[in-house]
Amino acid sequence: MDRKDMDIEKKLTHQAFLNRELSISHLAYERENAFFQSIQDGDPAETDRLYAPLGTSDMGQLSDNPLRNLQYHLIITVALITRSCIEGGMAMEEAYNLSDIYIRSIDKCRSEEEIRMLHYELVIDYAQRMQLIRKQNRYPKAVTVCMDYIYDNLHTKLSLPGLAEAVGLSAPYLSKLFRREVGMTVSQYIMKKRIEAAKNMLRYSDFSCVAISDYLCFSSESHFIQVFRKHTGVTPKQFREANFRIRK
Repeated sequence: MDRKDMDIEKKLTHQAFLNRELSISHLAYERENAFFQSIQDGDPAETDRLYAPLGTSDMGQLSDNPLRNLQYHLIITVALITRSCIEGGMAMEEAYNLSDIYIRSIDKCRSEEEIRMLHYELVIDYAQRMQLIRKQNRYPKAVTVCMDYIYDNLHTKLSLPGLAEAVGLSAPYLSKLFRREVGMTVSQYIMKKRIEAAKNMLRYSDFSCVAISDYLCFSSESHFIQVFRKHTGVTPKQFREANFRIRK
């Protein structure tokens, strides 16, 4: 065993001693597995039941700074959830983009309370997203491919003929199939996804309403505001102000 390995073994032994003396233990492995599995299964209720706030005595110490300690633990949690969700069927790009968004938000937290609030918010968010993915996986392949294509191209102009060509069906048949399986028209689904994207951009970025409306292919800023208000009950500005804690 070289000197480096001996140093690591010495630190491990010392840490185990401190943990015993201070009655510090890590969360039970089985409970952790059940928690991450509930997220992967898309079961927000079970995720909520198994949720344990950061900062409990069961949590290991990664930093002497209390805030930094929570930040480190939450970043690790996001990494583990991201891997679990990818294994459960979340698109890799979506999973990593979501991870990047939350890690940047963690880095900007300036209090332990902000970290704990963000922790709960993100685990439920991931569980709800996986729940939607599980539901989508029950759709026929053509509908699932259409949904994926819409998600990947929200920043471009989308049309029923273009979508039909992408999935290899006629436009009338895709329209009928999509409405029957999803419960809404293709255009309604596209708008729903654009509003969801707009909400995330308002939460996590400083892009102006003009920039967001242009990026998501609304005909004008006023059209974007009108549609956003119709779907959410508030204007984009009001939504951003209500979610300022997260954005900050």
